Amino acid sequence: MKITIFYLLLVFISLPLLALSVEKKVYIVYFGEHDGKKTLLEIENTHHSYLNSVKESHEDAKSSLLYSYKNSINGFAAKLTPDEASKLSKMKEVVSVIPSHGKYRSQTTRSWDFVGLNDHSWNRAQMGDDLLLNAQYGKNQIIGVVDSGVWPESASFSDVGMDPVPKTWKGICQEGVAFNKSHCNRKIIGARYYVKGFYNVFGAVKPSEDYLSPRDADGHGSHTASTATGRQVPNAAALGGIAIGIASGGAPMARLAVYKACWAMPGKPKSDGNTCMDEDVLAAIDDAIGDGVDILSLSIGFNEHSPLDQDVIAIGSLHAASKNILTVCSAGNGGPSPASLANIAPWVITVAASGIDRQFSSPVLLGNGMKIQGYSISPYAMNQMYPLVYARDVARLGVPQYLATQCQPDTLDPYKVNGKIVLCFIGQGRNVDKGIEVSKAGGVGLILANNQDNGNTIFYDSHFISATGVGYDGAVTILQYIYSTAYPTARIFPVQSVSYTPAPFMAGYSSRGPNHVDAHILKPDITAPGLQILAAWSEASSPTKLPYDRRSTKFNLYSGTSMSCPHVSGVAALLRAVHPNWSISAIKSALMTTASVTDNLNNPIQDYTGNPATPFVFGSGHFQPIKASDPGLVYDISYDDYLHYLCTINPGLLNKVNAKINCPNQLTSPLNLNYPSFVIPNLYGPVTVTRTVTNVFDGQSRYEFSWNLPQGVSILVSPTVLVFDHVGQSFSFTMTIFPANDYSVRNQYVFGWYMWSDGRHLVSSPFAVFLP
Repeated sequence: MKITIFYLLLVFISLPLLALSVEKKVYIVYFGEHDGKKTLLEIENTHHSYLNSVKESHEDAKSSLLYSYKNSINGFAAKLTPDEASKLSKMKEVVSVIPSHGKYRSQTTRSWDFVGLNDHSWNRAQMGDDLLLNAQYGKNQIIGVVDSGVWPESASFSDVGMDPVPKTWKGICQEGVAFNKSHCNRKIIGARYYVKGFYNVFGAVKPSEDYLSPRDADGHGSHTASTATGRQVPNAAALGGIAIGIASGGAPMARLAVYKACWAMPGKPKSDGNTCMDEDVLAAIDDAIGDGVDILSLSIGFNEHSPLDQDVIAIGSLHAASKNILTVCSAGNGGPSPASLANIAPWVITVAASGIDRQFSSPVLLGNGMKIQGYSISPYAMNQMYPLVYARDVARLGVPQYLATQCQPDTLDPYKVNGKIVLCFIGQGRNVDKGIEVSKAGGVGLILANNQDNGNTIFYDSHFISATGVGYDGAVTILQYIYSTAYPTARIFPVQSVSYTPAPFMAGYSSRGPNHVDAHILKPDITAPGLQILAAWSEASSPTKLPYDRRSTKFNLYSGTSMSCPHVSGVAALLRAVHPNWSISAIKSALMTTASVTDNLNNPIQDYTGNPATPFVFGSGHFQPIKASDPGLVYDISYDDYLHYLCTINPGLLNKVNAKINCPNQLTSPLNLNYPSFVIPNLYGPVTVTRTVTNVFDGQSRYEFSWNLPQGVSILVSPTVLVFDHVGQSFSFTMTIFPANDYSVRNQYVFGWYMWSDGRHLVSSPFAVFLP
């Protein structure tokens, strides 16, 4: 009996402890839109009432709340048990309950010249085609950047000569560590930071790793912000004077609003990237909408394939769209894998990354007089010939050859390496670390060679010794030379900026389609420069972001779709300034339908393999800012159209997101969203696609339809001629796509184009069809 009582007591004592031990994590509880009838306090009280309904006490409910989203997004972020989250998800008013994974990661002298934005020629000015001048350099447009913060002392964020802050601005300058109100100005008109989600998972921000403020300790946020809207800075250059020129954002007179939601990952080098918690990102977007930004730029993404109602960037950007705020996002750096895209909602612009017509040449001169093309951004010069060795031949005793070949740590023998240039192959580990190993062993230079899989893809790294990278073919030639003579020698030439053809070309890391959430929407939408872009940098960081790199620079060369995204954000601000009455979908359409699919040799844009790229890689093509300012026709989409689109992919979702709008009784296909491109995931028989174009050209015009069909597909179009007599006039047309009697192309996607032209404007759109 005593034993029984003992166990009963033990059970009763353990129950509260078990309850406390149930793991709590952050969930975002999303209700859709606000009805506009409640004050901010009433909204927060309502959110508390939902928490009270699932929590044991009012105190627990209050302490569990991280964010109450109140500006446009209706929802809250709170620490919940799985059971509490489940109970909330079953409530009628709740659209979705999203577990926070911390899944978001943060993913220019020549680039603006390359896309023609800085062409201020007399002919262009006379024709009214100078976009920068017409847009007054983006004056009074407000670009909100959600990223890792800003380095406010950078010359890119000077406010000299700028007008007072627009009276419509509702944002704040939030103070914190090493950041006070004086760091905001007429350029940086607002700054906030969001850390509650990060704190819940990782604890307090460590002063040695990041600033608990809007200040950027990483460099990524300053780089993206200045690419979008940085002032024009003469004589800007990366470390060692590389890429010297005028650094500028796309809209240099636009205002910048900073929303820091991305933080250094504790205990890891900055080079591993930041982490951006879902709830922090959503809070940043909600505030940006309330503050009054015109453009939202998010160079962050995720690798998970989440449905739209579980994707906080998709949710936040939909609310931004309801206020006619355009959201521009990076496509992700998951390439070349297919279906690797991030940010695939149809109401955002998804931007891929491509290279421009500039490379940083650093050839290798061999002792036999042969010169091998190499590329580098290493700032260290070499002015004489040195002995040349292959890493495998100078390994420490007992080190496996494959490790030595890649110059892995502690693999090279100082006695054999001292005073020599070492040829290493790319492989495991960071490229910069291979140079460190060569330097540690006494080497004077590094030739970093691609393996056969990498081919002639160019990799740039800011090494600590004289270094250059060569393609696989060049590496083979160097090896043949090394083994052809008893005393091989070489010299690495200093870095020089050189013109490059063909350009643009697609970066191998740029994420690719097809769209993994809705295969009918072709993504990415467009490509822009994202390879070795020069822009502002945090002086609390280093060029490589590695912990042992003590170098500092005001500007840095950086690559990724994170860099291509703000190029489009800046141009979108210019287009908004020139066309203040355009909808955000009109701006998006203008950028897409005027994009180019050919390089500067007038050949199809190449992928990293050297083969022609497809719309699953570059979307509609490489953006052309000047042409986008005068597209002729646009494919316009209203906010209500986006809501009705939700009906086609999830009929039960719309009433929860917006109770004022009901799904039609007869649902159409998602193909009929008036998007400037389309995908037919499976073409078994005839499929009809309807589109509507709106005239935005001031004058009468007559457009004729044309197409470029892929093998295995036929098309029937009606009508094939459209005549417009005034701005704002719209006409619809249908395209019926059906399989041709050609069975040689099966079980693959094929790509085509459809165009409207009046002789002055070419309104071009891609499409993709899977032939089963």
